Amino acid sequence: MLDIAVDDAAGGYAGSGDLGAPRYVVDESGNLLYEYDAAYVDNKYETFELRIIHRRRHTGFEDSKEFPIRKNDLIAGRYQVMDFLGSAAFSQAVQALDTATGALVCLKIIKNNKDYFDQSLDEIKLLRYVNAADPEDEHNIVRLYDFFYYKEHLFLVCELLRANLYEFQKYQRENGDEPYFTPPRIQRIATQVLQSLAFLHSLGLVHSDLKPENILIKSYSRCEVKVIDLGSSCFITDHLSSYVQSRSYRAPEVILGLAYGQKIDLWSLGCILAELATGYVLFQNDSLATLLVRLEGILGPLPSWMISQGRYSSRYYTRSRQIYERNKNSGRYELLLPKRTSLRHRVPGADEGFLDFLSYLLTPDPTARPSAEDALQHPWLSFPYPPAEQIPD
Repeated sequence: MLDIAVDDAAGGYAGSGDLGAPRYVVDESGNLLYEYDAAYVDNKYETFELRIIHRRRHTGFEDSKEFPIRKNDLIAGRYQVMDFLGSAAFSQAVQALDTATGALVCLKIIKNNKDYFDQSLDEIKLLRYVNAADPEDEHNIVRLYDFFYYKEHLFLVCELLRANLYEFQKYQRENGDEPYFTPPRIQRIATQVLQSLAFLHSLGLVHSDLKPENILIKSYSRCEVKVIDLGSSCFITDHLSSYVQSRSYRAPEVILGLAYGQKIDLWSLGCILAELATGYVLFQNDSLATLLVRLEGILGPLPSWMISQGRYSSRYYTRSRQIYERNKNSGRYELLLPKRTSLRHRVPGADEGFLDFLSYLLTPDPTARPSAEDALQHPWLSFPYPPAEQIPD
């Protein structure tokens, strides 16, 4: 019998070294037989245990795929539902009392769907990884406390935070309140989110879905925020999907089908900060083509290399580099002409430093766009605004 070591084609995490190769032998008939190597398995794979909670003398089968949410219900014998917080595409969130610790937590209930389940397992894996790398909770990323499977649903138990930026701004506008997102607060939010991104990027991750709904307020009085939802996040060494980022915050290189990296998160942040300053989405759109028209109207034409090299450019651009779209009513193709404007016009209350910072983040060419670490050095972030008026939590 031959004893041979072979290379394993599968890769590892960003920054990992040689994972080695599993050993195998070839018997006299030419059959390949792998040998179990605990050290190899431990080096190449990671495992975590998912607790499955069943009621005694019951199977796990449920009559409905919808998890009923009722105030004061006790979930898995531990978490008492206190309030409904909201819903997203593949989950619902409730405020719950952890009866074991007395703490209020956020219970994220994943809808009963295989794809949502798989994506949420990825989020658990990444939150465990990120939280372990930040034991002192210094980098403004939501904390994961627990997770389990109960009544055909996956549950994530997370730190309880306040409103997200979108909902809070909408609430203020509808109530006619004094705007919360003043220049010094926007500056503070920008700094905190950049610190979060720099940390995630240092771990080899891309957030991939930064938007106002995924930045939550921790303290109104101190203007402290945290980044949430790593469900779409990925390692830079992953096979990167072309369907990432919510549309209004999607970077041009993603739209055109170019190779992309961590700088797509910087583009999203630029869109978010402009929206906080005005109360309106910067690149208002109802399709990717209309988004590109808005983008070019405000920032100017995209670099020609991006259009010529983009896998999806022909979906939006003619050979003469004009943007087109099919009319949903007539079925005919129509040219869309950018309305020339500027960031100064779209963010009218912004001072010169803030406008320069926005332009820096919203650099269409990803090769010229700053990294999170670069952006943290921008002089606007240290501009001495008068202190923001304190509001109670």
